[in-house]
Amino acid sequence: MKTVLVTGGAGEIGSAICRKFAEAGYSVLATYNSNKEKAEKLLAELNLASEQSIVKRQSSIEKKAHHSIFHAPTTDPDKLADLKEFVLEKYGKLDVLVNNAGITTPVKHDDLDGLTDEWIDKIMQTNFRGGFAMVRAFKDLLMKSEEDSALVVNISSIAGIYGIGSNVAYCASKSAVDSMTRSLARALAPKIRVVSVSPGFVEGEYTKNFDPAFLKNQMDNTPLERFANGNDVANAVFAVATQLTFSTGNIITVDGGRLLK
Repeated sequence: MKTVLVTGGAGEIGSAICRKFAEAGYSVLATYNSNKEKAEKLLAELNLASEQSIVKRQSSIEKKAHHSIFHAPTTDPDKLADLKEFVLEKYGKLDVLVNNAGITTPVKHDDLDGLTDEWIDKIMQTNFRGGFAMVRAFKDLLMKSEEDSALVVNISSIAGIYGIGSNVAYCASKSAVDSMTRSLARALAPKIRVVSVSPGFVEGEYTKNFDPAFLKNQMDNTPLERFANGNDVANAVFAVATQLTFSTGNIITVDGGRLLK
C-alpha cells in the first residue's frame, strides 16, 4: 500500500490532489492548519472514493487504503514532530510528500507600503520554510519507500518564474521553492526525486478576493482561455508520481500557456 502525505490537504488544490491519489488506491494523509471541518469533510470523501475505486476495479482482494487527517501547521516544529511519529506508527514509511500548504494576500507590486513585514514573514515562512521543514522531517520515512525512488512534489507557481503574481513576496517565495527543488533533487538523489509543479492562476473560493482587473489580465494572457482548477494540478502531480518517473529537479508548469504571452 503506497502512502502520500499532502500538506494543506483541505484546500482547493490540496483536496483535489488527495482525491486523485485516493481514487488510485493510495493511503492519503492530509494535514490542515485551521479548518478542521473542511478536513473532516475531505476525509469522508476520501473514504468514499476508495470504496468506489475498489468496486470499479472489481477487486475483492485489494487492500483497503487507510486515510487520515492531522492538524499540523508546517511552521510549527512540535506539530511536525507529532506528525512524523503518527506517520511512522500508522504507515511505517512514506512514498510521496506533496508540499502544498501556502498562503498569500493580494497587494499591488508598486504598493511597497502595503506589503507589510508581517505578511512578508508569513509568506516566506509558510511557502518556503514550511516546505523545507517537511522534507527535513520526513526524509528518513521517504527513504523507507519500497519504490525505485520516493517523491517530493513542491507546489510552486509560475509567479516564481516571471515575477507576476499576487504580491512581490509571494513571487519571491515561489522562486525560492523552485530553487529548493533543484538543490534537493541533487542532494537527495537517487533515492528521493524532487519536482516542482508550477500552476498559473488556479480558480477557487479565494478568487473573489482578487481585483477583477487582475483576473481579466490573467485570462486575456492565457492562450487556452481558462484558468486552471484543482484537478488540473492534481493530474500533474499524479503524473509525476506514476508516469514521469525519470524526472527530478524539474519545474513542470500547469498554466494554459500563460508563460507564452
